[in-house]
Amino acid sequence: MKITDVRVRLVTKDDAKLKAVASITIDDCFVVHDIKVINGKDGLFISMPSRKTPEGEYKDIVHPINTETREMIKNAIMKAYETTDAE
Repeated sequence: MKITDVRVRLVTKDDAKLKAVASITIDDCFVVHDIKVINGKDGLFISMPSRKTPEGEYKDIVHPINTETREMIKNAIMKAYETTDAE
């Protein structure tokens, strides 16, 4: 699997924990939208797209099933975020 494109849209509210929303393209044929870049108490992290269940819980709609893939996605998004943030 190869991440072939990353697009980041910055969120401009100064006090917001949500810093950006990203989309990734995998192997030039599959896109995942609405991956969030969030500023938490331990720094920036990504949150996969999710939906609220009738019980009030949030469940990921898509997610990597191993640590290697999660790290690859996180690193690609953070690199694009830092580049976008610097512009």
